[in-house]
Formats: sequence, C-alpha cells, structure tokens
Amino acid sequence: MDMIEGFLDYLKYERNYAELTVLSYEADLRDFQSFYEGLESELSWKTVDADVVRAWMEQMVERGNSATSVCRRLSAVRTFYRYAMSRHLVDSDPAHAVEGPKKQKPLPQFVKEREMDKLLEPEMWSDTFKDVRARTLILLFYSTGMRLSELIALDDEMVDFTTKELRVTGKRDKQRIIPFGGELCEALREYIRRRDAAVVRTTSALFVTDKGERMNRNKVRYEVQKALTRVTTLKKRTPHVLRHTFATAMLNHDAGIESVKKLLGHESLSTTEIYTHATFEQLKRVYNNAHPRA
Repeated sequence: MDMIEGFLDYLKYERNYAELTVLSYEADLRDFQSFYEGLESELSWKTVDADVVRAWMEQMVERGNSATSVCRRLSAVRTFYRYAMSRHLVDSDPAHAVEGPKKQKPLPQFVKEREMDKLLEPEMWSDTFKDVRARTLILLFYSTGMRLSELIALDDEMVDFTTKELRVTGKRDKQRIIPFGGELCEALREYIRRRDAAVVRTTSALFVTDKGERMNRNKVRYEVQKALTRVTTLKKRTPHVLRHTFATAMLNHDAGIESVKKLLGHESLSTTEIYTHATFEQLKRVYNNAHPRA
C-alpha cells in the first residue's frame, strides 16, 4: 500500500470522511505526485521541498486555476503531510511554510444610477399602501446606505423630520446619525400617513406589515428583490446591493471616502476602500468604450 492509499483509508475509516471528499483528496494528491515525478524521477513524498510545492502551485495558476482552487489543493497536500508526520512516514513537511495565492475579493455589485432613477420614478408605482411602502424602503436604502438589520430596527422616534436625520443602531450596538434629503423626507411622511390610515400598529416600528407588525428580514428582502427585478439583471438583488449602490453613487459624485465610511458605519477604512475599486473599474469601462485609441 502506498502512502496515499494509507492516507485515504485514514480519512475513510478514522475520520469518516464522505466518499466524494476522499476522492477529491486523492485527485489533488495524485496531481501533485504526477507533477514532482515529472520534474525528477527520484523525487518522492519524503524528498520534495517547499520550492517543488511552489512550482506546482505556479503551474496551476498558469493553467488558469483560480486562487480558491489552488488553495484547496494546497490544503489537501498540507493535510496529507500532517498525517504522514504524525505516523513518522516523512521527516519534514514542505507544504507547511508555503502560502497559497491570495483570493481576490469580488467587487461589490451595484445598480446603475440610471436604473435607480427609473425605479424611483413615481409612475413606476401605484398609490396603494404596499407600493408606497415598497418605494419608501428602496429610497431609504439608496439614500442612506443603511444595513437591513438597521432598517427593520427603525422606530418612528428615530426619524427626526426637523433636522432630517436618522438615528440608527449598527453592529455591536454602535449608534450613528445619518442625514437624509428632501425627497426621502417627503416619501417617509407620505408612507407614515398611508400606514396610519391603513394599519393598526402593534409595535413602534417604522415599517410594518399589513397586520401592523414589525417587518422582518425576509419580507424586506422580498420587497427589494421584487422591485430591483424591474430594472436590473444583476443576479444579486438584495438590500446589501442597495448599500453598495449608495456607496458607489456617493464616491462617483465626489464624496470623500472618510465621509462614506462614517455614513456606512464601517470601523475600518479598508472596508470602505473596496468601493473605490468598484468606481475605478467603472471608470476603466467608460474609458475603454469612449476613447478612440483605447
């Protein structure tokens, strides 16, 4: 029995891994074995070093494997060497000190400004309580960038119409003040008027169901998804996409990144900087489409 077979039996019978998982480990280990045997016939699991592991990873990247795929295969080799070291089958672990390629964070998806303008046109909505509520939800997310959890936690007393400010409670119960403009002010007033005429509230919540109960996460998500489907083909159509849309719109209209950080309630500036990458990617697309020699 070779070392790989012994390792696979260990996964199956001692660790109770699923058959597909064991097969995946075997494929990754056989791939590495085939690679190092192709370099030098005398190389073995006992004699390969970190440089061989790195060369294998570089080959995978050159073949077009994603960082996630490369890291998964590296993890399989690391697990194998931990097993082999624990049973004194090898004297050293060449994979331990090798770092996998950094996984690129996906850029945040956002709705285009013209699509949001279209969605928020009054003629896109009826004057029923449900439609007034849905449009107000969309406008609130787009105008403030608040989180879903922050929106459903809003009570009437957290809205100051005199100063046009919202008091929200974010992560770890941190409170912040978010200003809002005249359009949202009018929308909120109209929504509250419709709500109070149509619903008997059983809670102090700003946004309520037809039964007067505080709206939950699933209900708000459904309203947002249904609305965004009318104007965008994005796969993700969630309240968080509207948060991304708010941040991107602010930066596209020359807002400072520090100001956007405070409005979003981010603790670290690095969290907010992802939106600068998104706006730069948009700028590159504009350049490539517009410049005659791009």
